[in-house]
Amino acid sequence: MYLLALCGNLLIILTVSSDYHLHTPMYFFLFNLSIVDIGFISTTVPRVIMDIQTHCQVISYVGCLTQMSLFIIFGCMDSMLLTVMAYDRFLAICYPLHYQVVMNPSRCGVLLLGSYLSIVCLFYGTGLGVYFSNSLSHSPGSNAVASVMYTVVTPMMNPFIYSLRNKDIKTALRKIPSRTF
Repeated sequence: MYLLALCGNLLIILTVSSDYHLHTPMYFFLFNLSIVDIGFISTTVPRVIMDIQTHCQVISYVGCLTQMSLFIIFGCMDSMLLTVMAYDRFLAICYPLHYQVVMNPSRCGVLLLGSYLSIVCLFYGTGLGVYFSNSLSHSPGSNAVASVMYTVVTPMMNPFIYSLRNKDIKTALRKIPSRTF
């Protein structure tokens, strides 16, 4: 599942960056969503794989805080990017004649930067509280399935849900082999 998530997201990054027809606000946000999903899934899964292989479940305090911080940051970035993408689609559907003027490259950059800054300001403290309250529970295995769904399945499915079913992405994917030869 980890490799599928990495490959799917890397494929979106390659496709959007290599086809100039996809240099639009929607694909700019999908490109960034793929980068964030790679960071999100790579924060926890490699460590879990290592722990399973070595049968060691000990993590240092600094390692735990670093992993937790990155997990919260990437998780919140994911949420904020999805919000910005919803706003982009709202403008495209409700105000199609004004869309090109409103969603110019500088506005996209401001929205992206604003979503990243919002994460630090709004969600970091809340995420820490949730993580610490879960660590105090006495049944560590009770949330394992939910954790796997959240940390692995969602980043794996995002490329398929948001991009690989898209006609423009499919067309650009077909062009990639001809560009490499």
